Amino acid sequence: MSRKTTVKSELGIHARPAAMIAKAAADAVGEVWLVRDGEKADATSIIDILTLGCSRGVEIEIGVDDASDRPVLDRIFDLIEADE
Repeated sequence: MSRKTTVKSELGIHARPAAMIAKAAADAVGEVWLVRDGEKADATSIIDILTLGCSRGVEIEIGVDDASDRPVLDRIFDLIEADE
């Protein structure tokens, strides 16, 4: 299951939000990932998230492998949607 969103923050996904995403993803039962322009990153890895280079206005997809991880998916979606 997955959701698409656009990065709203003027600073994009930098170290602080990447750490928050990785922390949320660590609570998942299965794999959690982010995709930008076909490049897939492990959402539990801050380095992987940062290498996607997600600046403001970039569309990304958030995905989870296990349906029970829907709350994790929604939490990461909300973090990316936040305009902080």
